[in-house]
Amino acid sequence: MTVHFIGAGPGAADLITLRGRDLIARSPVCLYAGSLVPEALLSHCPPGARIVDTAPLSLEEIEAEFVRAFAAGEDVARLHSGDLSVWSALGEQTRVLDRLGIPYTVTPGVPSFAAAAALLKRELTLPEIGQSVVLTRTSGRASSMPERETLAAFAATGATLAVHLSIHVLDKVVAELTPFYGVDCPVAVVYRASWPDERVITGTLAGIEAAVAADRPERTALILVGPVLAAEDFRASALYSVDYQRRFRGRDRRAGDD
Repeated sequence: MTVHFIGAGPGAADLITLRGRDLIARSPVCLYAGSLVPEALLSHCPPGARIVDTAPLSLEEIEAEFVRAFAAGEDVARLHSGDLSVWSALGEQTRVLDRLGIPYTVTPGVPSFAAAAALLKRELTLPEIGQSVVLTRTSGRASSMPERETLAAFAATGATLAVHLSIHVLDKVVAELTPFYGVDCPVAVVYRASWPDERVITGTLAGIEAAVAADRPERTALILVGPVLAAEDFRASALYSVDYQRRFRGRDRRAGDD
């Protein structure tokens, strides 16, 4: 018996990996975060599968489901939205499984920030404009932020910021970022990327609050900030330059090239 933690993707049912889909199809138990995982994914469950929405459950109640499945020798497909590497509650569940001696696997998924960038049709890193992406959030009831991890500290680097779970404190986000990026820095607020009701609100740090106030997206909206969101005049990377030699390029290879 194995518990399979699966990143279910950002919302669209076809943005799950083939591995994740196949694990769902052969697991007689499926635990899914019903508030964020589309029900369409449950169509991959085998006939007669035990399907449990974990949205109203406590960690102890989820543990009880793992224990029940372990005793019955039944694999579990444990679905979480996005990717499991950030803000998924994976760590607290695997800690329980380690204590119980229950084996598990982890299958990655498409993260929400990647789906948001795809919707914007934007690369979040551009040569000499921005080469780093910071995934962060602000403090909330479920989890506070470490003192050293402030928006100001990240903004000082000039990196592209993907600020999660913070649309309800947009005024605070704008106030902390403006001294570093300037009032004209582009911003995109992306709500439910890849879902049927996805939408995008774009603007600058100076005007994004007013734009969002007129639209009122919910807390699942992602805030993207950085010059790369509007940059057009940037240098092309050397990667595809005719003069750039690399190991697998196969162009004009000379002795000693590798």
